[in-house]
Amino acid sequence: MLSPVYLDYNATTPVATEVAMAMGSALRECYGNPSSGYRLGQQAAKRVTDARQSVASLIGANAENLVFTGCATEANNLALLGLARASAPEKRHLVISATEHPSVMAPARHLEAQGWALTIVPVDKTGRVASETIADAVRPETALVSVMLANNEVGTLQPIAEIAKRLRGSGALLHTDAAQAVGKISVDVDALGVDLLTVAGHKFQAGKGIGALYVRKGTPIQQILFGAGHESGLRPGTENVPAIIGLGVAAELAAKRLAQGDNILRERRDQLHGLLSAAIPGLQLNGHPEQRLPNTLNVSFPRISGQALLAAASDAVMASVGSACHAGESGPSGVLGAMGLNPERALGAVRLSVGWETHSSDIERAAYALVNAWQCLDRSHS
Repeated sequence: MLSPVYLDYNATTPVATEVAMAMGSALRECYGNPSSGYRLGQQAAKRVTDARQSVASLIGANAENLVFTGCATEANNLALLGLARASAPEKRHLVISATEHPSVMAPARHLEAQGWALTIVPVDKTGRVASETIADAVRPETALVSVMLANNEVGTLQPIAEIAKRLRGSGALLHTDAAQAVGKISVDVDALGVDLLTVAGHKFQAGKGIGALYVRKGTPIQQILFGAGHESGLRPGTENVPAIIGLGVAAELAAKRLAQGDNILRERRDQLHGLLSAAIPGLQLNGHPEQRLPNTLNVSFPRISGQALLAAASDAVMASVGSACHAGESGPSGVLGAMGLNPERALGAVRLSVGWETHSSDIERAAYALVNAWQCLDRSHS
């Protein structure tokens, strides 16, 4: 019996074989503390340095500006709260978009509770913010603007480079949560013009529990955890050497794939969309039709709930109705609500995200199962 087709790569990705082998070897052989002066420690430190260079190269950054963290959530918290700790008393205003991940929205709300002013900029019906709207929200007291590069639910890409241009001379710094983008599309910190950028390892075939934050040289930021002076004093604690090594290998694999283009991801995504659209009248795409991650397809199935559809097709397809960080919550997605979708359409939404290993035959099998499940549920409701 065939295993269900995995179409939830935006939730997490399988660890690449090369990554697993590197991490396993590191667990057995590279167990020295990188801060130790003897050979085992220095060997570990060298592997961490090499991995830092590989991850930095993937995003067009200098290695010395990359801080390893325990995950993207920690990196986002460090970006917002660390910058807030370093900000001048008169710079206590933060701007974010309405579709940010909880790991940005929650620390932003925390700062608001501490007396910061918070502006949440709306998105259009495709989930995209207008750069001019962001610029209009910036005030002399604005310390930071944080807008994700790619939305985790609908895949919409935000105009980060345009936002950066509009912010020049304003005194406001720019952070982007690129957790969903890195490894799926080409990302370059200089081309984007960002001061801070978040990376999530498990979104591009590294292990869970490892992330990174790019901090442009000269950006005012302070630690939010306290201990020894690891990671340039910004993230104390002995480095997770095996996970860092795995992240470095994953970055090298991603760089090779992206050098060949994202056509495979785009082809599989569009193949799935085409098969579903041909069989299901009234299927609606959620997200930007063009400015979207090449692997992400968020669609609303008419007259049924997305949860019911996935339950009916669970023997053949593994997918989700939205962010895994909201799993178990009832009601429509907050992202889809911010985009202005009516409740019926939002409740019918399903997020289908493919990976580099997804084959055309997988797409055909998944589409058949989803169409069959929708037809059965639709007949039962009519």
